[in-house]
This record gives sequence, C-alpha cells and structure tokens, in this order.
Amino acid sequence: MARVIGFELSSQDPEKAAEFYSAVFGWGIAEPHWDYWAVTTGENEKHGINGGIGKGPNDYPHGTRIQLEVDSIDEAISKAKHHGAMIVRDKMEFDEFYLAYLVDPVGIGFGLIQKK
Repeated sequence: MARVIGFELSSQDPEKAAEFYSAVFGWGIAEPHWDYWAVTTGENEKHGINGGIGKGPNDYPHGTRIQLEVDSIDEAISKAKHHGAMIVRDKMEFDEFYLAYLVDPVGIGFGLIQKK
C-alpha cells in the first residue's frame, strides 16, 4: 500500500511562495537544494505531513502534487501505466531515493518515491 508522505508545491517564484507560507502559516523553510525548499508544517507529534516548494518545470509550472512512498518504484510505474497513467518524468535517482512524476487517467499529477 502506498502512503502519502509529503506534498510538493510548484512555483515559478519559489522564494516568494516560501516567504508567503512561512509568514502566513508559520511553516519552516529550509535552504534550497536542487531548486527545492523543504517545508516543515508542524511538530512531529501532531498529525500532518511535510513537503516542499520547488521551481516548477515547464511541464508543471505551478500546482500541487502529493508524494506517495512505494516499495518498488519500477513496479508502481508499470502498474500505473497499465491502468492509464502517463509518465511525466521517469524514474530519477537522487542520493537517498528514487523519484518519478506521473499523471493519472483523469489528469491529477502525483509523485512516486522509493527510498534506497
């Protein structure tokens, strides 16, 4: 079962977005890494998820995606494609995880994450 582990806000002006969410909601914003600002939305003792604000790419300049953690990103991508999903960004490798972006059959974008 895949679990929602975070969110990603895409923006063409991520610095301004980070300032807004920090000022309005008190979110903690980390220094950027790969044009991505990690966001802490509250104390770990409370229910909720953290996420990030990223510089939106040309194919997704602004919007919100949930991030789903899966055991096997390759298997999840294969199943998603079989059931009508479109791959926006195929499996990418980062230091501690793999990441892919897809769009479901009704147009909702989401990310898949597999920790190494």
